Amino acid sequence: MSGILVKAARRVAVALSLSVGSGLLLVSLWKSSPAALFVRTVLLGLAATTVFALFEVWPRRLPRWLARWVLQVVGVGVSMSVMLFVMHLPGPSALPFAADHDRMLLTFIAILVAPWAALAAIVRQKEAFARDQKLAFALERSELERQALDARLHLLQAQVAPHFLFNTLANVQALVDAGSPRASTLLRSLTEYLRAAVPVLHEPAATIERELRLVRPYLELMQMRMPDRLQYAMNVDPAALEVRCPPTTVLTLVENAVRHGIDPSEEGGRIDINIERRGERCLVRVTDTGAGLRPSANGLGTGLTALRERLQLIFGDAAQLRLLSSVPRGVAAEVEMPAQA
Repeated sequence: MSGILVKAARRVAVALSLSVGSGLLLVSLWKSSPAALFVRTVLLGLAATTVFALFEVWPRRLPRWLARWVLQVVGVGVSMSVMLFVMHLPGPSALPFAADHDRMLLTFIAILVAPWAALAAIVRQKEAFARDQKLAFALERSELERQALDARLHLLQAQVAPHFLFNTLANVQALVDAGSPRASTLLRSLTEYLRAAVPVLHEPAATIERELRLVRPYLELMQMRMPDRLQYAMNVDPAALEVRCPPTTVLTLVENAVRHGIDPSEEGGRIDINIERRGERCLVRVTDTGAGLRPSANGLGTGLTALRERLQLIFGDAAQLRLLSSVPRGVAAEVEMPAQA
């Protein structure tokens, strides 16, 4: 309702401005009272505005061959003729139209200005409507794109959860099948670990500090499974602890190093986790001395592929995932991303 009142007030203000402006242009040529001139121009302006607004909403339905803007422009022109006739009703002392200088002057200006002003108002209305539609479409498209990204991110995270859990349970099963007396202790540790880890897997974002709470017990579990073949160390910059990242970012890199680096190597190996903040960037580097890079039909594998897509969805081109060969053997997996706290 307030929008309608504002729109009406704006139209009245424009009509009054045009009426007063027309009166100022005619006052030097007007032979009668100047007050009568301004009264008549204002009345003509208000009448044109009223007719323009009336035909904007009435009738509600028009024939297909009749455009509403044509009805408005013609209606404004006709209303000027009617108002001018009423203002100069024939009387005993009335002059003929051709002899009435003021009447001819006012008629000429009214017929000239009013329809063109109505046409200009319609053009501005259509331009404003087109801008509003463009903005509405842009907002709707942006919202749909955001929803699609959220859905894609949730799908990727849903893929990460079972992938990680199945890999971990497979490791536990290998220990149970081997008849290790530590199987019960390992299962107990795994239960405690999963109780803390599963909620994090479904969060939209985590921090490096929370990631390390998952990585440490995971490495402890893996070291219990192969105590003579796995060593690890962590070097973490305290300034990087509050940096936000996709859930299981560091865990995915470490799990990939264990599964594809340490496990296939007969001698085992060592995993080094280095995380540092470099100004507005954060670098997570996981290095192993395991089997090294090997050709794979699946490219990066499920875990790293999902991690790369999640980084792309969240950070775009501002984040990168890289795999590099280490010397003398092994692989270095790096994630470089914005250091958002």
